[in-house]
Amino acid sequence: MPTRPMTQDDPLDDFARREITLDGVSKIVHVAGQGPAVIVMAEMPGISPHVARFARWVRDAGFTVYMPSLFGRDGAVAGAEAGAAVFQRACVSAEFRAMAANQSSPVTQWLRALARFAHGECGGPGVGAIGMCFTGNFALTMMLEPSMLAPVLSQPSLPLNDPAGIEIAPDEVKAVRERLEREDLTVLAYRFEGDKFCMAQRFAAYAEALGDRFVGRVLPDSAANRDVPPFFENFVTTPHSVVTVHLIDEAGQPTIAARDEILAFFKRRLSTARG
Repeated sequence: MPTRPMTQDDPLDDFARREITLDGVSKIVHVAGQGPAVIVMAEMPGISPHVARFARWVRDAGFTVYMPSLFGRDGAVAGAEAGAAVFQRACVSAEFRAMAANQSSPVTQWLRALARFAHGECGGPGVGAIGMCFTGNFALTMMLEPSMLAPVLSQPSLPLNDPAGIEIAPDEVKAVRERLEREDLTVLAYRFEGDKFCMAQRFAAYAEALGDRFVGRVLPDSAANRDVPPFFENFVTTPHSVVTVHLIDEAGQPTIAARDEILAFFKRRLSTARG
C-alpha cells in the first residue's frame, strides 16, 4: 500500500467503520485485518493519520485491529485549536479521570468489554492492546479482563497533575500484578527521556507497583521526529509520542525499534502456538 501523507486528513477507508454496543454504550470502532485482535487506543487529540499509520502496521503484522473512537474527529490532522478543544472536553468528561491518581477511568470498563468482544470475534489465545498518552494506562486496567494478554503503555500521561501518580485503583493494580505473576505475563511501556507529560517518576511508580513484570523503555530525546502537526507544535513541546507523531520512519531509528518490539510482543503473546 502506498504511504499516505501525514499532513492530510486520513479517510480511514481501508478500515470497516462499525458501531459496537457493549454494556448499553455504543461507540464507533474502526476494524481492519485478520488474525488475533489488538486494540489500538488513540492519543490526544484523536485518531490522527499518525495513529492510523501505527494501526496499519499492526494490521499488516497479522492482526485484526480494533481502533475505537474515544475523542476527536476520526482521521483528522491534529490542528492546534480543534485539538485543544478536544483535550479540554476530555479533561471534564465523565469517561476519563484526567486529574485523579489511584482511580481508573470509567471508559476502561467499556474497553474491557471490547476486549472480550474482539476475542470472541477473532479467537486465538487472547487480545493485545496499546494505549497512548491520554489512553496510555488503559491497557493495564484492561488486564482485569482475562482475554487481555499483551498490554503496551505508550507515554501514559494520566493523571496530568501528578507526575508520580498512576491512573488505576490500588486494588485493581494489585489484582493485575497477581495475574501477571500467576500467568507469567509482562507489561511493555515506552517514553521519551524528556517527556514532560510522562516523566521518570511515573515509570518508577509502575515499577514499584508491578515489580519486574513492568518492562519500561526510555528513548533519548534525540530520537524524536521534530516535524510535527500544529497541535503538537503548540501544546506538546517535548518529545512524547513514541510510535506516532514523534516516530522517525527510517530503518535503524530507535522509534522504529520500539515499534518492532511492540509488534514482536503481540506476536509472541498472541501466537496460537503459545504454551
